[in-house]
Amino acid sequence: MDSSFYNKIQKSKEYALEPERATFHTLEVEFRGDNNTYKVVLSNAGWSCTCPGFQAHHICPHIMTLEKVFKPFLKREPLRYAEGQNIVSDVKKSKQYSEEPDRITILSFTAAFRGDNREHLITYNNGVWDNPTSNYWASHGISTHVMTMERLLEGFVKPARLPSPEQAVE
Repeated sequence: MDSSFYNKIQKSKEYALEPERATFHTLEVEFRGDNNTYKVVLSNAGWSCTCPGFQAHHICPHIMTLEKVFKPFLKREPLRYAEGQNIVSDVKKSKQYSEEPDRITILSFTAAFRGDNREHLITYNNGVWDNPTSNYWASHGISTHVMTMERLLEGFVKPARLPSPEQAVE
């Protein structure tokens, strides 16, 4: 493997110390709650969840958990508590859920990643990564930005396939 590949690994370690470099634009997760598995989505329109609590109050412990767990990547205000919401129960569940990250599986996301020189687009869809704004990704199938997101989201996503030794050499 060439030295530039090792430099990218080192740079991704440095970037991972600054999670605020990444911003989710969209996010879709599978969330295993106590009673059922729900789909939670962040889109341009905001949050949605398939759970009954969200249907009734437009906020739920699943979204509250994601707002806590992924706070550095969400450049938006958390949802407000709703009238009629069981706030004590939902806050308690959210705290419990945030300590049990294995409940959350990221299905897909799009994110902006602020590199040293410019902003990059990162996408993830059911285990398939893309970094279309990276020339190194285009030629090697890996990039500093994807490696950083893998580090930051470890346990929530499937890792990108590392290039073979032949691909890592230009």
